[in-house]
Amino acid sequence: MKPTTVSRRRFLRTTAPAIIAASTLGTRCQAAASDRLTVGVIGAGSRGFNLINELLKKPEAQIVAVCDVDSFHYRDRPWGNGQPMGRTAAKSHIEMTYGQSKKGGTGHSVDSYRDYRELCGREDIDIIVVATPDHWHALCTLEALRTGKDVYCEKPVTHKLREGQIISREVASRAAVFQTGSQQRSSWEFRRAVELARGGYLGKILSAEIGLPSGYETAQGSTDIKSPPESLDYELWCGPAEKLPYMRARHHRWWRGHRAFGGGVLMDWIGHHNDIAHWAMGMDESGPREVEAVGWKSAKTDVYDTPWHYEIRCQYEGEISTSISDRHAVGTKIVGTDGWVFVTRGAIKASDARWVQKSFQPDVEGIYRSDDHMQNFLDCVKSRSRCIAPAEVAHRSITPGHLGYVSHQLGRKLKWEPTTQRIIDDEAANDLIYKVQYRDFN
Repeated sequence: MKPTTVSRRRFLRTTAPAIIAASTLGTRCQAAASDRLTVGVIGAGSRGFNLINELLKKPEAQIVAVCDVDSFHYRDRPWGNGQPMGRTAAKSHIEMTYGQSKKGGTGHSVDSYRDYRELCGREDIDIIVVATPDHWHALCTLEALRTGKDVYCEKPVTHKLREGQIISREVASRAAVFQTGSQQRSSWEFRRAVELARGGYLGKILSAEIGLPSGYETAQGSTDIKSPPESLDYELWCGPAEKLPYMRARHHRWWRGHRAFGGGVLMDWIGHHNDIAHWAMGMDESGPREVEAVGWKSAKTDVYDTPWHYEIRCQYEGEISTSISDRHAVGTKIVGTDGWVFVTRGAIKASDARWVQKSFQPDVEGIYRSDDHMQNFLDCVKSRSRCIAPAEVAHRSITPGHLGYVSHQLGRKLKWEPTTQRIIDDEAANDLIYKVQYRDFN
């Protein structure tokens, strides 16, 4: 069945009762401080397993259910190579780990589901972890919020800009605790870069270079069109997205190369390094004033429709300019009148080498400190506090990417009003940025 464009009004209606229930849900599901937080995980692929393993180390959390539309697979690897994944593999892994640690108690079992709605409907679950492909983030999150759960959702927080606006509003209206998997915010080197920028060590901030990896130049797996594996419910895997012919080059790991399912490497990484740039510039709940896509190059295959090379140039209040591109070194560089800092995973350097020594203590207040991303989430669930990577912040961090796609499609610069989140004097662009395509699925 082909996807159909839905209006903003219909999108709001189809995401109900997640929105309607905001006024009728009086109390939230939360565990007493002395109890373990019960967890359901949606998505048992590579990232899902990473989060499962983090949760298995936490004494205050207990995974009671997993969900995936694929029962058993080996991601993009040949069958039988590497770690098995999928709901059956996840269930076995969790039960075996709990059995070895005695944390789960004698005979502890984990339930498994194919349909996320069944998992979310359980009243004995406190937390939902969403680790699906991007096109499923919004619907899984909204269902979890509707059923009174707190949510940990992988980045990018949503696949469409409008979805990000709705999730931000739902989290706020329900006083839910929400953490985005932008884990760089819980690493010391990224926090130090922010401390230097926000503490005035760089002087007036002038610009930022946000370096992301290049996209997929060629097909990353077999392009042979085949019947989906028997273990996979491909109808439900596609879900609200267009149901493209099944091929390995557009499935496990490589799905983000097509806009039906993801936003390419650009949207995969923008929620990391541009997120740090926004934090450093004090733009966590704001955004650019102008956005322009320049120099985009398409992949050398029609299997994907996301850029291989790309740049998005932005202008922010205070005459700050940024460039998001795969032509920069991967990481975030902040430049000011008095110095600069560059940070990437596991490394940081600055114009003054003293600033990046762990013994140096920046004289700055008000910078959120977290040294363990999952622990920060669990602590906030118990205290009902705001996490280090909440929904609104995550949504704002990826907004330049959404706008960049529209700028590229229309071939012109966009003027953005971050307060109202509207493109100024360009209804054609607004129609594109607010457009949501959902396919009817079982």
